[in-house]
Amino acid sequence: MRPPLLYPLFAEIENLNGIGEKTAKYVRNLAGGKIVDLLWHLPSSVIDRRYSPKLINARIGSIITIKVRVLEHIEPKLKKLPYKIICTDGSADITLSFFHAYPETLKRNLPEGSERVISGKLESFNGGLQMSHPDYVGKPEEMDKIRTVEAVYPLTAGVTNKMINKYIKQALLRVPQMPEWLDERFKSAENLPSFNEALRLVHNPQSEADLLPSFPARKRLAYDEMLANQLALALVREKVKKQQGRIIKGNGLLRKKILEKLPFTLTESQEKVLKEIFADQASPYRMLRLLQGDVGSGKTIVALMSMLNAVECGTQAAIMAPTEILAKQHLETMQPLCEEIGIRAELLTGRVKGKARSKILQDLEAGKIDILIGTHALFVEAVTFKDLACVVVDEQHRFGVHQRLALSDKGNKPDILVMTATPIPRTLVLTAYGDMEYSKIDQPPKGRKPVDTRVLPITKLQEVAAALQRKIAQGCRAYWVCPLVEESEKIDLAAAEERFETLKKIFGEDVGLVHGKMKEKEKDAVMERFKSGEIKILVATTVIEVGVNVPEATVMVIEHAERFGLAQLHQLRGRIKRGFEASTCMLLYSFPLSETARERLNIMRETEDGFLIAEKDLELRGGGEILGTRQSGFCEFRIADMNEHKHLLYTANKDAQMIVAQDEKLATPRGAALRILLYLFERDEAVKTYQQ
Repeated sequence: MRPPLLYPLFAEIENLNGIGEKTAKYVRNLAGGKIVDLLWHLPSSVIDRRYSPKLINARIGSIITIKVRVLEHIEPKLKKLPYKIICTDGSADITLSFFHAYPETLKRNLPEGSERVISGKLESFNGGLQMSHPDYVGKPEEMDKIRTVEAVYPLTAGVTNKMINKYIKQALLRVPQMPEWLDERFKSAENLPSFNEALRLVHNPQSEADLLPSFPARKRLAYDEMLANQLALALVREKVKKQQGRIIKGNGLLRKKILEKLPFTLTESQEKVLKEIFADQASPYRMLRLLQGDVGSGKTIVALMSMLNAVECGTQAAIMAPTEILAKQHLETMQPLCEEIGIRAELLTGRVKGKARSKILQDLEAGKIDILIGTHALFVEAVTFKDLACVVVDEQHRFGVHQRLALSDKGNKPDILVMTATPIPRTLVLTAYGDMEYSKIDQPPKGRKPVDTRVLPITKLQEVAAALQRKIAQGCRAYWVCPLVEESEKIDLAAAEERFETLKKIFGEDVGLVHGKMKEKEKDAVMERFKSGEIKILVATTVIEVGVNVPEATVMVIEHAERFGLAQLHQLRGRIKRGFEASTCMLLYSFPLSETARERLNIMRETEDGFLIAEKDLELRGGGEILGTRQSGFCEFRIADMNEHKHLLYTANKDAQMIVAQDEKLATPRGAALRILLYLFERDEAVKTYQQ
């Protein structure tokens, strides 16, 4: 249960004065529906209202706060003209302009002859001084209240800065005095304020410097958020580590046979990773390990060896792929090898129906199938294994912490290996996969040649087509990728179809087209023709459709490469690194080219190191955007900035590990305060973990 101390912060925003049903809808869209959400909605700039010059000396374009006397009201002759009020400060006159005004209200608030304080932007109009719609109009005694620095917040339709300032001021008054959850030595070494003081300071910035990530109050809140994230993951990880598993330690005979059949030897990196996995499987606790390896680095063989270890013990293994195409690809890679050593591997997807499906389900339950390959959905359904001991999750779309915990409850305490081909920067591994052990294949297979990456303007399309003709004549196959952005899906689809028609004129029947709007069957048919070599060029609109293993495809043309993210470009290029032939990737761009796009293309030309590319992607796009992670469920921080606060994340990670080692039940005074921190940042699942 959430501690009563936090009840005021988790009340609905309607509890604040001035927020009715209509306004609540707008505020919810902007920040969230709870009072605590307003506290995390930080200012993005400031307006300094302390500048109070005489009008005659004032800088045009600046925000000024001055005391004036109201001289005269001038009502407009036409409705579309502004209502004007002439004022003076004794040194010069100024006209206050109001469009769509209510004359009675203005006469009441600014009566002729009265003294008033006004604050707003000073403009020059027709040779005179003007202020359109002053931000503030008050009485002389309110001068000090108006002449301050005002926080400016990100806004949305229906919410003004004045409104959000008012609501946040109310929210701040509801913040209870929090206990200190930070280590005192760390807090003083980093010169950090208390949590309550930090909140007050970030919402009352006195200059632009107070908005920077390095401002101690911002740093404090960023660290609190990161610590909540890291501690939550550490507690979950500890729970998983302590879950009773089973000792899986095969005799190595099947693995030895497979290695003898392979046309290549494993790299040192693959050997190292397998050693880590086998050690996990041999321990009495559950394995939950992330295997990271670049496209084409040889993760599939590592997955197969891990599963064979389980099969050697007389148990079953399963591999889950995100799409049917990739599940089929795993089958094509693994089934022939399995058959050669007398192991049965089968495919179960939504397409397997009727008798064939019933037979597979029966054989699976009877233990006649050793390795099952399928898509995620099937493992959620009622698929019964005789004795499942190892699950490999090949995840294109990320499984969150809770799905991983749920998955580990399936079968008879199976070990879980999660594979990802997306290189992930270390900071994101910590924030998204911090509940898992971590292995990395950082070496390409022996004999693989680097890709020759060229960056060309789209105006050189004719030369690209001519070069492609030469390559096709030599027996190569090629991908031609057109971008697909949802907002302009129809236009992009038309562009892809147009490119398909253009290439058809040059290459005839050697060209095929796949796009997201096609039926699965049609798509598969085109894919098969490309794999068999019947089609030499595959025009595709999306990344997933080209997630096929075609070692003969050694050329890739990416149109409008400037519209793709770095990680996406890297993933696409990986499709032509499947074989051991030299391959070429041509990135075609069109003008104008933004600075970021230029940098992205240069990085692609300079390196093939996926991990370096991922770090650069993080720098260029920021944490929330990386690898299209807004869609794939990566933890998005609301206060912490992944680039600016990276060092704090590493500290939070160490701090969390130390806390779990010394006080796993969070029973000490600091532990009790940390519970409040976890609830404050809505890491409730983790709190439940240590209470179980």
